[in-house]
Amino acid sequence: MDFTNKVVLITGAGRGIGREIAFSFAKLGARVAANDITPINLDPTVQQINTAGGIAADFVADISKKMPVQAMVSQILEQWERIDILINNAGVEPHAPLLELDAWDWQRTIDVNLSGPFYTTQVVGRIMREQGGGVIVNIASIAGRAHGLKDRSSYVASKMGLIGLTREAARELAEYNIRVNAVCPGVIETEMTAGLRQNEAMVAKWLEDIPQSRLGDPQDVANLVLFLCTDAAKYITGQAINVDGGKVMN
Repeated sequence: MDFTNKVVLITGAGRGIGREIAFSFAKLGARVAANDITPINLDPTVQQINTAGGIAADFVADISKKMPVQAMVSQILEQWERIDILINNAGVEPHAPLLELDAWDWQRTIDVNLSGPFYTTQVVGRIMREQGGGVIVNIASIAGRAHGLKDRSSYVASKMGLIGLTREAARELAEYNIRVNAVCPGVIETEMTAGLRQNEAMVAKWLEDIPQSRLGDPQDVANLVLFLCTDAAKYITGQAINVDGGKVMN
C-alpha cells in the first residue's frame, strides 16, 4: 500500500479508531488532515505523526454543523489543494434506556453520527467530483446491522442510517468515480469502550459470542479501511463490511 501525496481527511482523529487510522495512513505516505472537535486529543496525534516523519495538520471543527465543515474543507484545500480520501469516523455513543434517553443526547448522536457524515460527504464529494474521483469510508458499527445494543437506541439508529447513507451515496457518486463503503466494527478496545470493559462479566459474555475469542484492536479496523482505499478494492462500493471477529456473520 502506498498513499504518498494523497490527502486524507479523517474526522474524529483525536483518539481511538480515528487516531489509529491517521497513524496508519501517515506511515504509508499520506498527508493527513486530522479533524476533531477540540485540540486536546488532536494536537498529540498530529504531533506524534510529524515527529515520526509523517505529514499531518490539525483541523478543529464540529462536523455536526455544515458551516464548520465547509470552512474546514476550505482550509484543507488552501494547504494541500485537494482531498483524495474521506474517512467519516467521528461518533458519540450515549448510554440510556429508550424511555429515559434525553432529547439532547438523541439529537446530538444523530447530528454527529449521521448528519456529520452527510455534510462531509456532500462538501468533499463535490471536490472529488471536480478532481475526477475519490474514496469515502464511513465507520459504522455492527450495531447498525443485525446486532442491536440495549440502551443505545440513538447510537443504533444513527449507525443504521449511516449504512443507508453509504449505499445511496455509492449509488449516486459512482458516475464520478467516487467509491463509498462502510466499515462496521464490533467491540474494539478504545477509549469509547473502556468503561464497559471494566465489567468482567460483560466482557466474558462478549467473548462467548466472538468466534475468534478476542476483542478487536483499532489496527484491525484501520487495516480494512486502508484496503478499501487502494486500487485493490476498486470494484467494491456500496458495501458495509464487518470487522468483528465473526460475531455477526451476514
